[in-house]
Amino acid sequence: MARMKAIVVEEFGDPEVMRYADVERPAPGEGEVLISVRAAGVNYADAMRRRNQYLVHQELPFTPGSEVAGTVAEVGAGLEETSIGDRVVALVEAGGYAEYAVAPARALIPLPEGLGFDEAAAIPLQGLTAYHILKTSGALRTGESVLVHAAAGGVGTLAVQMARLMGAGTVIATASTPEKLALAESLGADVLINYTGEEWPERVREATGDRGADVILEMVGGDFLEKNLSCLAVFGRMVVYGAASWERGTIVPAGLMKKCHAVVGFYLPRVMSRPDLFVPSLREMLAWISSGDLEITIGARYPLEDTAEAHADLEGRRTTGKLILNP
Repeated sequence: MARMKAIVVEEFGDPEVMRYADVERPAPGEGEVLISVRAAGVNYADAMRRRNQYLVHQELPFTPGSEVAGTVAEVGAGLEETSIGDRVVALVEAGGYAEYAVAPARALIPLPEGLGFDEAAAIPLQGLTAYHILKTSGALRTGESVLVHAAAGGVGTLAVQMARLMGAGTVIATASTPEKLALAESLGADVLINYTGEEWPERVREATGDRGADVILEMVGGDFLEKNLSCLAVFGRMVVYGAASWERGTIVPAGLMKKCHAVVGFYLPRVMSRPDLFVPSLREMLAWISSGDLEITIGARYPLEDTAEAHADLEGRRTTGKLILNP
């Protein structure tokens, strides 16, 4: 029976609950392929699943990881257009933190020539999230201002660039250190704000001529919800796509009325159930990457056995860009 190395979670908790183990290698079923994983993406959603704080209940035991890039190692029954050796990237429900992962053939994205596995693993979850929180949920229009929190993170580094590519007038970036703000500036941010200062909403209003930002990308939670609304423009949209602080915030519905504020939730699996949404956006992103208009920022690479360290760094806000595991 074939074996492989993988990360296994048998109890919920801190990063240390993730165990590097020798497990049975999965086999692809009908309509599925087995991918030899060369790179797996690390995301806040993985950490939330590890803590059982994700939007859906997580069963134990499980192997985290939803983004994988590599080569097709086995092809299940009923597939004729997929071949062993194909270079692909895919979103999977779980199981990405491993040497091999099973994925539905319909979820495979062929890799363009010249695109490496590490860069490819940064595209599906965070790339599609950045694209759709701006365009689909945020309904960004040409000339509007955008506030991107955690602008040096995986989604943030992409959102800063995509906002510019989509025609934003002013891109406002927040981060916690001068180094992270410098990264956001290098990617096209116009206004840089350290969000550890209490005055940051006032800085946003100053940067927009006291109008407030038209679109705010919110992934912090806690009191950031209220502070964001205090610097959101009339008819502005705040898109909520995460809660990195692990704290619940409070929104008073009646408080949205005076300035016609909209609060929009975003959950990527809903987009992935709509090929009419994710296929064109993925093609557009790949075109941007091929042309050099969109830069993939790899913040750090970790061997699979150091997954706990990667999660600790992510949750400790010690990282920039995309974090990658290399089995």
